[in-house]
Amino acid sequence: MSDNSLPLTDIAVIILTFNEAANLPQALASVQGWARQVFVLDSFSTDDTCEIARTAGCSVVQNRFVDYSKQRNYAIEQLPIETSWILFLDADEWLTEELKAEISQIIASKPEENGYYIKRRMIWMGQWIRRGYYPTWILRLFRRGRGRCEDRSVNEHLIVEGKLGYLQHDFVHEDQKGIGDWIIKHDRYAIREALELLKRDEKQSQEEIYASFWGTQSERKRWLRYKVWNRIPPLIRPWFFFAYRYVLCGGFLDGREAFVFHFLQALWFMTLVDAKYLEAKQKAGKALFSQD
Repeated sequence: MSDNSLPLTDIAVIILTFNEAANLPQALASVQGWARQVFVLDSFSTDDTCEIARTAGCSVVQNRFVDYSKQRNYAIEQLPIETSWILFLDADEWLTEELKAEISQIIASKPEENGYYIKRRMIWMGQWIRRGYYPTWILRLFRRGRGRCEDRSVNEHLIVEGKLGYLQHDFVHEDQKGIGDWIIKHDRYAIREALELLKRDEKQSQEEIYASFWGTQSERKRWLRYKVWNRIPPLIRPWFFFAYRYVLCGGFLDGREAFVFHFLQALWFMTLVDAKYLEAKQKAGKALFSQD
């Protein structure tokens, strides 16, 4: 995945990890010899994650994990970053040669933009999930000192000051761990998503990206979540989401792998979020009742 012909780019790649020995080698292979700095911010893994990172010549820092936004902000504020630009990359993601060349060219041109959205290409069971998911635009590349992460425990987004742009080429999400690990991980995500729903119920204020139907894809999705999704009854709305992605957006055209993905990610996971949300509300109600 790495091309030594590309120049060393004035960028620090930050990878958050916890027991990512299965995925980390492909992520590191795609940025070694290209990024001037590569940091692995680890949450005290018990597998070979840190050894793999050190062997690859990365800077390894460990920090207790609280939630994803706090971990990203710790990376931005505490890591000894010397470059002008920062790129967040998950351990189960990797950069294409085309994207690296594009980033290198843009950084060298000294652009006006302080951040860039990049398309994520989802590979699931060896299949590119095109319809119903692609393109998903994510703000991952930003100028140092101009960005931080919103205060959200999961599904968090970066907030970048100033002008933003869009890159042409993709980065790739390709998890090597398998469906069993995906389910375990998303069970944890569901708890955090349920707690975010409870925060909205209690009108807790926190720093977030702007929610706007006319904004970026991320801002539009956040607007739809708050203005539409949250107003549909729990346990019913996941069925609408699955029908939208798998039927209306043509997900069924991508084969059986796409069915498994949309079923698990759009229907099963979102139903699990709602179930945990209802369970948490019930427990909170019982606790309040017992105090009366």
